[in-house]
Parts: sequence; C-alpha cells; structure tokens
Amino acid sequence: MSPRAPKLLIGDLIRRHARAAPERVAASMEGCELTYGELNAHANQIATALRDLGVGHGDRVVTWADTCLEVLPLFVATAKLGAVFAPLNARLGIEEAAPIARMARPTILIADPERAQATTKLAAEIGVSLVGSVGAAEALPDVIRFVPSELPQATVDITELALEEYHPQVIFFTSGSTGAPKGVILSHRANWLRTYQGVFLTEPERSVCMFPLFHMAAFTLSLAAWQTQGEITFIASATAEAILGAVEARRANRLYCIPAIWNRILEVAPERFDTSHLRFIDTGTSATPIELIQALKKRFPKSVVRIYYGSTETGSATALLDEDVLRKPGSVGQPSPSVELRIGEGGEIQVRSPLMLDGYFENPEATADALRDGWYCSGDIGALDEEGYLSVVGRIKELIRTGGEAVAPAEVEAVLAAHPNIREVAVVGVPDPQWGEVVCAVVVPNGDVALSLADVQKVSDAQLAGFKRPRRLEIVDALPRTAATGQVQRMLLVEQILAGS
Repeated sequence: MSPRAPKLLIGDLIRRHARAAPERVAASMEGCELTYGELNAHANQIATALRDLGVGHGDRVVTWADTCLEVLPLFVATAKLGAVFAPLNARLGIEEAAPIARMARPTILIADPERAQATTKLAAEIGVSLVGSVGAAEALPDVIRFVPSELPQATVDITELALEEYHPQVIFFTSGSTGAPKGVILSHRANWLRTYQGVFLTEPERSVCMFPLFHMAAFTLSLAAWQTQGEITFIASATAEAILGAVEARRANRLYCIPAIWNRILEVAPERFDTSHLRFIDTGTSATPIELIQALKKRFPKSVVRIYYGSTETGSATALLDEDVLRKPGSVGQPSPSVELRIGEGGEIQVRSPLMLDGYFENPEATADALRDGWYCSGDIGALDEEGYLSVVGRIKELIRTGGEAVAPAEVEAVLAAHPNIREVAVVGVPDPQWGEVVCAVVVPNGDVALSLADVQKVSDAQLAGFKRPRRLEIVDALPRTAATGQVQRMLLVEQILAGS
C-alpha cells in the first residue's frame, strides 16, 4: 500500500515555513515583526499551555480581540491542536457578544488587554470557567496570560494525530436575516484551498490588510500571503494614510480594499507615498462602480486590477481579471478555479466548490436552507451574460452589506423601536457609492414630534456597534405592507427612497 498523502492542515503550513525560512517575516504591524520561526515557536508555547488546561481537538476557543500580532500565534496554536478558532467582533459590547459566544459553547475565552476585564464578565454570563489574555495585559485574577515571554519554551512541535483536513479549523460569525448569529464552519482543507496560489509566483506575496483581525478576510489574506512564504501587514486603523504608509514601508505588492477605502486612497496625493511595488490592486465585497475602476487604472498604471465576489460561506466565487475590468463594467467575473456556479430559481446565485463551508455550527435548519444538494444558495440575485460573466443585480435576503460588514435589519429595528417618539420603524439598505449600502431607518413618528438622524443615532449608540447604526433617516406617514400578511415591503421602500432622492 502506498503511503498516505500529506494532509492539508493549516498548522503544517507554518511548521514547514519555520523550518525552511525561520528568519523570514510572516507578519508585521506598526514596525513590529513576527518571523515564521517566532510564529511557530510562540504557537507551540500557547498550544502546550492550552493542552495543559485540557483544551484540545474539537474544542472551541473564542477570542475577543482587536487587531494585534499576538492573535496570530493563538490562531496557529489552535490549528495545531485541532481546536477551533472562533473570533468575536471586537466592536461589539458585552450584550451583543454574549449570545454569539454562548452559541459557540467555548471551552475558553481569550481576549486582548483592552477586553480582558470585560471578558471575565462575559465568561461569567455564559458559564465559561477558563479565561485568558494575549499581549502585555495587566495581570488579572483568574485570567491566564498567554504571553510567550512568560511561558515555558515548548520542547516539541505540537501535533494532533486525530486531526484530519476536513475537520473544523475556524468558526466565523455572521448575521442571519433575522438577526440571529450563525457560525460558519470552515475546515482546514477549505481554508488551505481558498488561499493556495499555485507554484508559479515569482516572488512572495507582501500584502497590507485593511480588515480588522477578527474578520474572515483578515485571516484569508494572511493565509494567502503565508502560502507564498510571504508577509501580511496589519494596521490599527484603515485610514488612507495608514494603508499607504504600510504599503511604502513594507514594499507591498498586493493591496485588497473595499471600494469605500479605495475612494479614500485616491484622494491622497500620489507623490506622498511610494507605491511602486504594488502589482495587484484588488477590490470587491460591495458594488464596484466603473468610475472607481477607471480611477484605479489611472492611479496605478503598472498594477493589475481585479474584482472578487464571494462570501464567508463560499470564499472567492468569481473573479473579474484585469483584462476584463473595463470591458465588463458591472460584472464580477467568471467562476474562480474549482467553483461551479449556476442561476437557480428566482435568479438566485448558487455555488458549489471544495472551498465552501461545512455548515452552520449546531444549526441544522440554517444549514439545510443554505446548502441544497451540495449547492450553496447565496440569497443574491444574479445574471450571466453570453460569455458566462456574472452580474449581481439584487438580493433575496434582507441582510445589509455596508463597508464589508453585514447588518441584520431586525436587530437595528428592535433597538430603535424602543424610542418613545417612534411608532413604527423599518431598516433597509440604500445603495451608496462609498459603502456599497448604508443603513437607513425609515420611521413613522408618534404624532407631530420632530425626529432627526442624531436622535435616532443617539438611541442606538449604547446598544449597537458603529457599523450597525443608521446613517440615513427617512420620515414617512406609513410603512408599505403586504395586504395578506402585513409584512413590510422593503424593496418598495428602497425604490421610494431612491425616487425621492
């Protein structure tokens, strides 16, 4: 019998690079660097400490941390152990984070220094006994410090013999159309294949990441760079100056930004930063106007421009390559390698590939609704032209996508409905050239009271993350509803708003 082929495991990716190029930089942020040797060694230390606490194969490790390099060894440590890495959005408050963390049934909660204290309260609320912190956090009672300089050196490279490539590696949390969180399960194999870039690249990828290090895209971009023995660079805040400064400092050759961020970058004088090393200019996530593509081609004439369409569930479903971005305005391209795509009932975009989610964590109903006979039903409405290029023309689901984040209207409506001067409210996504969509509150006021956008935002400040708060307010006499069921006609609302504009 021939020997079994190596498994596609995320921990092995870092393990191999640490042996081959231990001094090569794997990640950087604001002048600090983490080499492959350090990333692997620190991951082994943390994995050993977690294993000593009883954390192991299949256990969920929920993190609540903002962007910092200290998260990366923890990400690799869980991969080596076969534990499942599950990051919470650092912008959430305790009340928002608690139901998501509870759903994951974690064995341990691990936070950054800023959230370590709050995480002890979160752990008590959801009944988790183990709490840890990464980074140079102040020592807190009953909080375990996963700080490599304070941990014993690992004597072995941690492996888990029972781990298979189809076992879960991460859970990313995404909102459903009802506002209930869902945990997208991605296997080692799916993440490995999503980020593999072939064997013909002429140099390692050096990428700057605009996404925070709790967002799926941040880890996808990291793995994509690591697949080439390259470097991922993080920034504390996605300002144009911070991004371009990092591009110059790290001689980045790839930059992926959502359209809203590219618009900010284009406002910065070209001569302020050296971007001469950029080879790949990538965008996607939300609608990409042809005017933006034209501006990017003019600003970065020696780079190729690409547009991607996909989701947490599918990875990259389609790609529009540089040769087509001007020829096919409004298109998101053809199916990515290994992806099958079809237009299903009602014009719904459906995808099938080895890159997809395994399902939603402990949610068979949502899994069955999304995965039908092996096809992922996106909820997006699309059309294929005569050459097989896809255009996204609408959405069946009500989820609002704004600046790369997903917002469930029901969650925002529940908060705004508590305002004493609001009789009825519906929340919709209104198309916006900067953000893809903006959250718009359509309100029927109580009586003749005057309501402003500031009034509406104020009631949501304490309960909703910034990206969920309304950026637009429309006052109406009544909400349009279906005659039979009384459901709010959201699409009609959007049409009325756009007509009024």
